[in-house]
Amino acid sequence: MNATSPLAGIKEQLHTAGYKLTPQREATVLVLVENEKEHLSAEEIYMCVKEKSPEIGLATVYRTLELLTELHVVNKITFNDGLARYDVIKEGGGHFHHHLLCTSCGNIEEVQEDLLEEVEQKIENQFQFLIQDHRLTFHGLCKDCQKKAN
Repeated sequence: MNATSPLAGIKEQLHTAGYKLTPQREATVLVLVENEKEHLSAEEIYMCVKEKSPEIGLATVYRTLELLTELHVVNKITFNDGLARYDVIKEGGGHFHHHLLCTSCGNIEEVQEDLLEEVEQKIENQFQFLIQDHRLTFHGLCKDCQKKAN
């Protein structure tokens, strides 16, 4: 991997915080990076890690995900299925992106555009509240499920 890869950036974040990118952490991070559009649960991440590194246990994957969440390398999000899912934070990405969650098939799409700049400004002015981030999930029917319903 080259120096501008997500793995290199994550390795640097860990190093800055006083942690090493151990082989177990690297295996977990690689699964997250390779499946960044999938919003995998800890168990799904573990199953992918286990295929490449069978010696790594579920507890190790959980500890790695918790560390990566604490260090703001990944976001831990919970949708209506109750499972915590993990999303790699893009370097220099600013705000957390928004999600479109299909209540029929469970498909999750990402919206990268920040749709709430005006709302944030209004809240900061009206309530004297410094917003650091926000998360927004829209619940509805994806285009495929809409077609099936008609």
